[in-house]
Amino acid sequence: MYIEVGGTRYSADEIRAGAWMAAPGLSANARAALDFTQAWLRGDASFAVRTSGSTGDPKPIHLTRQQMEASARATGAALGLASGQVALVALPAHYIAGRMMLVRGCVLDLEMLLVEPAGDPFADLAEGAHIDFAAFVPLQLQALLDVALVASSDSCFPEDTARAFRYRRLLDGMRAILVGGGPVGATLETQIAQLVAPVYHTYGMTETATHVALRRMNGPDATGRFAPLPGVAIGADARGCLHVTGPMTGGAMIQTNDLVEIHRDGSFAWLGRWDNVINSGGVKVQVEQVEAAAAQVAADQPELGLARRRFFVAGLPDERLGQEVVMLVEGPPLDDDQQSQLLWALGQELPRYHAPRRLLYLPAFADTTTGKIDRRQSMASLHQA
Repeated sequence: MYIEVGGTRYSADEIRAGAWMAAPGLSANARAALDFTQAWLRGDASFAVRTSGSTGDPKPIHLTRQQMEASARATGAALGLASGQVALVALPAHYIAGRMMLVRGCVLDLEMLLVEPAGDPFADLAEGAHIDFAAFVPLQLQALLDVALVASSDSCFPEDTARAFRYRRLLDGMRAILVGGGPVGATLETQIAQLVAPVYHTYGMTETATHVALRRMNGPDATGRFAPLPGVAIGADARGCLHVTGPMTGGAMIQTNDLVEIHRDGSFAWLGRWDNVINSGGVKVQVEQVEAAAAQVAADQPELGLARRRFFVAGLPDERLGQEVVMLVEGPPLDDDQQSQLLWALGQELPRYHAPRRLLYLPAFADTTTGKIDRRQSMASLHQA
């Protein structure tokens, strides 16, 4: 294995010896990645990582070497990864998703291209680069597909067409693409369906050393259900919330607050978070189902102004209903006609009491350190406004 950073390749022996430490111009992320890889190669037995804070306060988690190696091998088996293949490492090295890309590279003997965790992970790749495997957050994959699919537009310039074909070649040349760390909207899912390379939506968390299940998003095997990785056992508690056990959990059962529907073949459909249920008029409203409907409306009717804007659904106190379903939208308010048409469209798509009754706006949402919407902080900002 080796890691290439800015055109310089470091072998396993060079990383162990710290040959990169005196290299000029290395970013903080690159140094963190090489520092972690050095610790892995010297045989450290335990690693501390922090949770993202998207479902609670960020906290340190300690994972054993055995857990992380088990996760890497299960991913390799599920995706058919092999020694000598090229992996693009485009996620922050301080967090579990980026670190596990490095672990997969070490355990599976992959050649790693390390780039900055930017919105466009292909921006600094050399001409003629080839990638077999990559993992992205939804915003990154969205940015890449916005470029790769531009060639279908009649109005694009020649340089845009050349860039589009290059990005499309890179994406479709991969053996596997992972996307996770946030919701995949309807627009992105439609774009993913146009790719040839297999794309998988991941389910997992820091405590499980990233994903424990994958969902194929394109091709003839596309599905709405997640399939557990080899060696992973699943079940649900009395609430209907998933629990997982496997080598990447150290054999311990990890109980989640994720509501799921488990099927006879061992797959499961993710329904939303148990702690994201709104009680409106005695009806239990699952936030994620409302957000999925809103994303579909936004994709189908871009003239309503919600497409490509961030939003989330929440419950606010209401004397009559107990909780009122509202939608928070990032950025300036839509015009009156757009608002009324959007609320009407959502009312047609969703059952009574499920559709948002109002649209509220914030100039900018609060984000977690990994770029996810921090719902609690954003709601706090709304109350302070």
